[in-house]
Amino acid sequence: MKTYLIALVSFFAPVSGLFAAPVAVAGTQLREVIVSHTDEKGILQLYRMNEDGTDRKQLTHSNRSCRMPACSPDGKKLIYTQQVDHSLALWISDVDGGNARFLIDEGMNLLPSWLPDSQHIVWMKTQPGKDPSRRSQIHLMNTDTGESRRLFSSPEQLDFSNSMPVVSPRGDLIAFVSNRSGEMRIWVSALDGSNAKLVSVPEMDFHEAIEAPIEQKVPAWSPDGKWIAHWEGVEMVHMSKFTGLPNPQRDRLISETFHVWVVGSNGKNRRRIGPGDDPSWSPDGFVTRAFPDPKRGGPKVMIETKSGEKELPIVPSRRNWGRFTWLPDQAAKSESEQAGADQSAPAPESKPENHEKLKMKARPQ
Repeated sequence: MKTYLIALVSFFAPVSGLFAAPVAVAGTQLREVIVSHTDEKGILQLYRMNEDGTDRKQLTHSNRSCRMPACSPDGKKLIYTQQVDHSLALWISDVDGGNARFLIDEGMNLLPSWLPDSQHIVWMKTQPGKDPSRRSQIHLMNTDTGESRRLFSSPEQLDFSNSMPVVSPRGDLIAFVSNRSGEMRIWVSALDGSNAKLVSVPEMDFHEAIEAPIEQKVPAWSPDGKWIAHWEGVEMVHMSKFTGLPNPQRDRLISETFHVWVVGSNGKNRRRIGPGDDPSWSPDGFVTRAFPDPKRGGPKVMIETKSGEKELPIVPSRRNWGRFTWLPDQAAKSESEQAGADQSAPAPESKPENHEKLKMKARPQ
């Protein structure tokens, strides 16, 4: 899996520490985020706060770890995963954490994300292993009815692993991770998996010094649908922690390959953002990335701005975390929808999915 996801799937040891002093982020108006980080007992909880870490409110008070939050495009609902024994269940609540209920309470369900209608979600259902993305398939659910089905179910797609799905802001395309070209790469297709296209071609397929393949994970659409950010590097599973063979020098080389990249949704204009993992996009179209910071004793989250990069102090020092999500800016959302309506699709042209067609027969999970 990518840099943090393996750690998220495993059990977290309690971590204690004091909250870091808020640091103001440049801008005329503070945006809001919902962050998963550990509480005083070392349990992952969800917190709502400003992007500078101020006005922090705890949304969950669970005895189980709550992580991987995703806010619906209309800003009303929250989807996240919650640990249940050795499973990760899907939960849904109001954006303030109220009216929480489970959608699926068994199996390994990871990285849920919303369709533009704020009713349907996609996520990856996987099998236990060092790299869950290699034994995963994509599922679609109507969160109002609970009806769900597997996506990419045609015979030619069943031979591959498909994971980490995110649907475009316009709702007609899906970006995902697949091994259909050999190693794990970023692909874009229609919602049914047709017209799939590899969109981000790495500079090298294999790192000769490390003797391991270069992989890509965690795609994220820009609000205007023109760009996809993703992680790229040599996977953590090749590190000493997972191989059982101590090799600090090789571990350092592996960690130095971890970078966030951005590529046009048509596969053009690839560029490297910087070291790190877990990319996301702010509502006004700036890329974030995260990486371990020994001084803070936890992740450091950075965001691009017009004047350079700034830190988002949204995770207290000495805490573990389980990703974050932006609350949508409705004004920015309207602008991005208009921009998306004017752009051409990156994959061969296909008609936008009619959400009425997403009504489905219930299927056991």
